[in-house]
Amino acid sequence: MEQQTDNQRRIRGRVKWFDPLKGFGFVIADEGGPDILLHSNVLRNFGQSSIADGAQVVIDVQETARGIQAVAVVEVVPPEGDGSPPLADFEEVAPEVIAAAPLEPARVKWFDKAKGFGFANVFGKPEDVFLHVEVLRRSGLADVQSGEALALRSIEGKRGRMAVEVAPWESALRSS
Repeated sequence: MEQQTDNQRRIRGRVKWFDPLKGFGFVIADEGGPDILLHSNVLRNFGQSSIADGAQVVIDVQETARGIQAVAVVEVVPPEGDGSPPLADFEEVAPEVIAAAPLEPARVKWFDKAKGFGFANVFGKPEDVFLHVEVLRRSGLADVQSGEALALRSIEGKRGRMAVEVAPWESALRSS
C-alpha cells in the first residue's frame, strides 16, 4: 500500500521496536528500505503512548535530512497471537461474552511494566480494573502511563474486574 501526496506518502509496515522511555522507535516498511523513525509525539497524536514490537502499522512518512520519519499514524494492528487466550483467567470465558463487553472510557491508575500489571478506573464506576501486560501487547501496546486515558473492554474474572482489550480512548466514543 503506497499513497503519495506532496512530500508525504502512506506506507504499511511493522514495528521493529519502540521504547516509550527513549521516546522513539523504528518501523520496517513492507516494501523494504531503511528503518523509519517513529517518535512518541506522532504516536501520542494517534492516542497511544506506546506500541507493541511486531505490531502492523499504516503510517504517513516524509523524507527529512535525517532520514525517513513517520508524521502520522493511521492504523495499528496488534501483533498476531497464537490463538490462545491472553491469560489463563479467560480460558473459561466464551469469546462472545468478551466480544459483547462494551468498550468504555477509562484512565490508568498505575501500571508497572516490570511487574507486568497495573490497574485502571472506568469513568463513573468505583471498582478498579486489572490490566495485564499480555492484554496490552495483544491490543498493540507495550506500556501505559499513570493518568493515561484509554478505552477498555472488561469482564468479571476469577479475581475481579479484568481488562480483555485496550484501545485508544477515542474508540470508546466511537463505539457509543
